[in-house]
Amino acid sequence: MAHSSTLSSPTVVALFAAALLFLLHPLNAELTADFYAKTCPDVSSIVQTVIHEALQYDPRITASLLRLHFHDCFVQGCDGSVLLDNSPTIKSEKDAAPNFNSARGFGVVDKIKAAIESTCPETVSCADILALAANASVYLSGGPYWTVLLGRRDSLTANQGLANVSIPSPFDSYANLTSKFYVLGLDITDLVTLSGAHTFGRAHCKSFTPRLYNFTKNGGPDPTLSPWYLTALQKLCPPNFNPKVITDLDPTTPNLFDNHYYSNLQKNDGLFETDQELYSTADAATVPIVNSFSADQSAFFKSFTRSIVNMGNISPLTGSNGEIRCNCRKVNKS
Repeated sequence: MAHSSTLSSPTVVALFAAALLFLLHPLNAELTADFYAKTCPDVSSIVQTVIHEALQYDPRITASLLRLHFHDCFVQGCDGSVLLDNSPTIKSEKDAAPNFNSARGFGVVDKIKAAIESTCPETVSCADILALAANASVYLSGGPYWTVLLGRRDSLTANQGLANVSIPSPFDSYANLTSKFYVLGLDITDLVTLSGAHTFGRAHCKSFTPRLYNFTKNGGPDPTLSPWYLTALQKLCPPNFNPKVITDLDPTTPNLFDNHYYSNLQKNDGLFETDQELYSTADAATVPIVNSFSADQSAFFKSFTRSIVNMGNISPLTGSNGEIRCNCRKVNKS
């Protein structure tokens, strides 16, 4: 594949750093389901209420909030670092390539934080808000509900450099993609399951146009794109595409959290290169998992509730580490 490559030296170094962080702060058993039972018992309902209100004017918001949780956890653990703005001491992850002009939902996170602060001041971390928002977003979109483990604290730093290399790219090769999950303690089943989050949401042309033009050595498109989908995407995103144009990640049920993502892959209708690779890579261990989830939505939902908890437990700050931010966009004043 013309747009898949081996890991560069900086990427290898960054992934080694991520692996070291995971070893120092492994999947953490200190998180508990009842962490706020006494200090902020209504936190889950507050989060869900704000997101439900946002859905009335922004059908994309649920997918966007789930993505924020994903992008947070893949960079120095689930610590709310993705929410930090630029400052004299912070180089924001929002400006990293996977997030720049792409990550969204920060205003809704601010509203959630404000609503929680008015009820339970200086109690609930921004990292936990992202975990709770992911749960509410999936549930409000027709997906499963799970028990969210809580007790994360917020980072004092961000890591834009790590965000540039540790967050999976839509152009990653199958080998690169699996390595980015493995290094954080996530396995093949987690990879296929969490990729199913692409069952809702939108994407800009820039994230998939390399598949449409000059993908192969002879200048053809990605052969794993179905003819109808290729034609539709080329019409939407010509070579001189409008950078503001977006399209549905799932062309069948774009706003629902269901298992159509997997049946789309079986028809060569995956939008991202990294989506279709899960099914079209010869003899890949991911293929039977795709088939299983396509045939049984309940199996996908059950697996998703496990994998999202696995991801949410990556290297959390607990105890006296980090802080509880008063404003999710900036660290507290010392």
